[in-house]
Parts: sequence; structure tokens; C-alpha cells
Amino acid sequence: MEPQASCVVVTGFGPFRQHLVNSSWEAVKELSKLGLGSDTEVDLRTLQLPVDYREVKQTVIRIWEDLQPQLTVHVGLDAAAKTIVLEQCGKNRGYRDADIRGFRPERGACLPDGPEVIASCVNMAAVSRHVAVEGVEVTFSRDAGRYVCDYTYYLSLHHGNGCAALIHVPPLAPWLPASLLGKALQVIIQEMLQEELLRRASERMRVEVRRC
Repeated sequence: MEPQASCVVVTGFGPFRQHLVNSSWEAVKELSKLGLGSDTEVDLRTLQLPVDYREVKQTVIRIWEDLQPQLTVHVGLDAAAKTIVLEQCGKNRGYRDADIRGFRPERGACLPDGPEVIASCVNMAAVSRHVAVEGVEVTFSRDAGRYVCDYTYYLSLHHGNGCAALIHVPPLAPWLPASLLGKALQVIIQEMLQEELLRRASERMRVEVRRC
């Protein structure tokens, strides 16, 4: 499956538990207004996902089969976070917390026969070093928390051959309005796309060297 170089999908999540307003979706809505910038020739698609294991599983499959994006970026809420966190990898097992419908994945797994960890092709440490967003720090992590965000990410990495990302954002606050989060997403995704272009160019060079 060849990705459509002009399509980037960005998802946020709906309400769950006490979070009647999910900052991840509010940020994605702001990003939708901003776009990815005039220098980025991509078709931005945004979508809200429910905090529902079974429904996100079907939606992730549809995203990759129907849209075949260059990159899919999932944005989730981390209620304890004080920074924007770029997640490097998704984990297959350990999903014990129920979703909004009270459902838990069988045996706590995304894919019973899948690898334990799938890493994104995007170097999150490099992206976090290169981006600068006034008013909020950007960090990276290797543990996305084993809830619906992490579950979604693992499945997206699996179906998208690593061409996915997960960004955790803090709750909305007076110092962190949705408009700032939306701008931060724009800057971060622009950098991710640049990182992906460099990675692909490097791969092409290695292939050409081997042919020589």
C-alpha cells in the first residue's frame, strides 16, 4: 500500500470520565482552522474518536485502508501532564482500564499475536528538540499509558507500517487555551513531516548506495 503523500489525518478524542471537554479534540479543532501552513502541501483531515476500544479499532482500519495517509497523528489527553508529550511507541498489552462503555480488550491486548512494542518511524526525541512553542514545553516519552490513546496508537502503527504519531496534551487551563494547543500541534506536525521527508531521503540514498 503506497501512502498518499498529500494526506495527513489528525484525530482527537471525545469526552470520558470527568473530562466532559477533552482538550485533545479542542486542540484538533483549532488545528483544523489553522491548517498545516501554506508551505505544507497536504490535505489535512481531522476526526473525533470516541474513547471506545472497539470503535477506534474499526476506525483506525478505515483510516489506513480508505485514506492511505502519509502520516496519521492521534492526539490524546493526559490529565497529569504539564507539557505536550510526543510518544515514541505503542504497547500491545496491559489494557486493563474500561472504556466509556465499560469494555476491556480481551486479555488486555491490542493484537494477540502482535509484537510487544511498535515504534513510530518519526524520531520523537529529535522533533521535541527541534520545535519551539511559546508558552508550553514539548517533551517525549516511551510509555503512552495503556489506555485508549495507547491502544489506538499501537493499532495505527501496525496498520500504517510505523507512519503514525501520538501526541498527549495537558487539560485546558488559563495558561494553556485551545488556541495555543492548536498552534503547537501545527508546529509539531510540520516538524514531524520534515523529519519524515529526511528519513525517506536517507532510505533512498542507502538503497542507491547498495545498488552501486
